[in-house]
Formats: sequence, C-alpha cells, structure tokens
Amino acid sequence: MLRSIRTLAAAAMLLLAAACNSASTSGEPTGKDGASVRGVSADSIKVGGIVSMTTASGYSKKDTDLGARARYERANAEGGVNGRKINYLGAEDDGQDPARNLAAARKLVQQEKVFAVSPMSSVTFSGADFLEQQRVPTFGWGTVPQFCGPKHIYGFGGCMVPMPGGTITQSWPEGLAQVLGGAKGKSVAILANDNDAGTFAIRTYQQGFAAAGFQVSYAKAIVPATSLPSDWSAYTKEILRSNSGKAPDAVVSVMQTPYNIGLFTALKRAGYRGVITDPTDYDPGLLAKSATRQALDGVHVLLTFEPFESGSEAMRRFKEDIRKAAGEDVPLNMHMMTGYMSADLFLSIAEKAGKDLTVESFQKAAGSFSDTGTLVGDRALPKGQKEAFGCGALVQLKNGTYEVSSPFKCYEPIPFR
Repeated sequence: MLRSIRTLAAAAMLLLAAACNSASTSGEPTGKDGASVRGVSADSIKVGGIVSMTTASGYSKKDTDLGARARYERANAEGGVNGRKINYLGAEDDGQDPARNLAAARKLVQQEKVFAVSPMSSVTFSGADFLEQQRVPTFGWGTVPQFCGPKHIYGFGGCMVPMPGGTITQSWPEGLAQVLGGAKGKSVAILANDNDAGTFAIRTYQQGFAAAGFQVSYAKAIVPATSLPSDWSAYTKEILRSNSGKAPDAVVSVMQTPYNIGLFTALKRAGYRGVITDPTDYDPGLLAKSATRQALDGVHVLLTFEPFESGSEAMRRFKEDIRKAAGEDVPLNMHMMTGYMSADLFLSIAEKAGKDLTVESFQKAAGSFSDTGTLVGDRALPKGQKEAFGCGALVQLKNGTYEVSSPFKCYEPIPFR
C-alpha cells in the first residue's frame, strides 16, 4: 500500500513538472506568484481605453480613440511588441461622468481583463484609485491631478497639474510672452470651470504666469461645469475691469470649446481687443460653422505637442497613420494626438520591458525610460509622474487656418507651491 502511494506521488510530481515546463515555454509570461498575466497571451496584449465621447455640453473627445487605434495599427503592422500584437478593444465612453468613469475602469479590468488602459481622456478620473490598486498601467493626457504621483498612471506629456513639491511647465506663459513682445507690464485674466480640474488649473497657471513676469489681475474657477451659461455678461464685466478698472492684455481660458465659444463671443461683442488664448481649440473641424469660426478667430491655442503644421518626419508619420486608420483624409485635431501619444508611450515602455511582459517588468522598464525628439519633446520617467516634460507651442487661428504664433520649444519648469 505504501509503495502504491509513493508511486502515485511520484507520478503526480512528474505531471506537475511537465505542466510547469509547458507553461514556461508557451510564450505566456507569469507573475511573481506563477499566475498568468492579465491581458497578456503568447501572441497578444489586450488594451482598452476610456474617453469622454459624449458630454452634457456636446463636447466630444471621440477622436482620441481614432488616434490610439492609428498608433496600435502601425505597431501591429510592424510586427507588434516583442512578437505580440496589440488587441485594442476600443474606448469606453464615460460621458464625462465620475460614476461612468469608474464603471468603465472596472469593466475593462474585471470583465475584459486588459493589461493596460491607454488612452484615458476625460476631465473626470474617478477610476484612478481602482486602476492603481489593480496595478493597471494607464496612459492619457496628464491634465488632471490623478496623473501626478501614482506608480502605474502616466501622462504622455508628463504631469501637467502637479501637487506641491512638483513643478509647473512654462510653455503657455513663455509662449504668450513671445506673442505679446514680453511679459513685463502685461496683465492676464484667467477663467476656469468650478470643478476640481478648473481649481487646479487656476492654482497652477496663476503661479506660472506670475513667474513669467505677468501681472495676474484675475484668476477664478467659477463657471458652472455642468451647464453652459446662457449669459456671459457677469464674467466679462469682471474680466474687463480686472486690470485696475481696465481690460487685461490677455484673457486665458482653461475651459472646453463650448464654453470658449460663449466666452470669446461675449468678450468680442463687449469690444475686447486684447489677446485671447486657450488650451483646447486646435481643431479644423470646429471651423465648419460660421459662428464658431468667428468666435475662435484670432485665438492663440496652447499645444503640448508639435503643431500639425510642422514638417518633421514624426509628424508626417502621424498624419499617414491617422489617414490609414480613418480610411480617408480627415481633419486633424488634438484629440487624435492625445490618443496617439498615449498609445505611443505605452508601446515604447512595453517594448523596453522585453518578451517576458509582466506588470513588474513593465514598471521596471518605466522606472528608467527616456527618449528624445518625439512629438511631445524629450520624455523621461519617473520624472514625468511628478512634472511635465515642459514643451509646447502656440498656434493662432487666422481667417480659417491655423498659423504657428510661438514655435514648439521646451522650457525650464518652475517649482509648484
């Protein structure tokens, strides 16, 4: 009887060893505990996105999904990442709603079993804590605080809304100083929505513009984030009297397009002749409507990437990738770039992580990652989880076309207090 038990035990050990050998040679990586890696198979890496494709205001970031798909399709056409193709599931629509953002994150991880979330593009990021707890590499535009600090969450341009102890990129203030012929003696008024993103933006840009030499005559996050104002006069009256009873030299809006259209139209009707600037309205598609075109005419738009007007090889490749993914020539916009560069940073780190792709190997690769000359400038991690990469440009809409008003350049950041 004892001999039979020993024989069965030995057979079981042989079967276990065979199973382990089979797993180790299948091409599927395993984590530290020997379990398979979520979203990674021998020949694919599963990735999903979260994007505000619909919103209450009508603003849409849907082309973020197209940009990501374009970059993933090129990666797959070139053989994938260390032999694995990207299985991009597309983006979940969070409707710019915190509850839906968290629900989308849970769905992608718990139901779809993705290895990474890239892109994540929304002004609400309530799913951040869940994704960090689940150790899901997540990539997007680092314009909300959740991109600053967590170990597994990355902004493709770095951390653009830093916490105290971090730094602030100066591409917007310095670019605007070039447009105005210098910052000395010039005043700016800054307006944002009354949500977390707007509050952080005011705090950040108030410091940044002051450090560049501007007088910040007005800085408030007071415009309702849930509904468009029907009357902008209360805001314009305050702004136009903010510079010791006079209008400021520049009005800086840190809001989305529908709000900007209303604000800028009201400012122009009130006779404002100063410089107007925002970080969102770089989109030829916006120019189809006459009223929109008039509202945005003359506006200087901040970019944290090379302008589409650039003739670089990287920009040529971006345009070709978008055309292929769309199946036709389409007007380019910054949302496409958001998706494209979110995917690009993920792919670059995954490539460095090697064939044995696990969360651990990915994080190790990210911990010493750097490259140069990309569409967002020079990239470096973990620096980018605490501060922006610091590069930007301004383009101005003139008579229906965009022109570079401050060239793409990288600037030294300042401490955030």
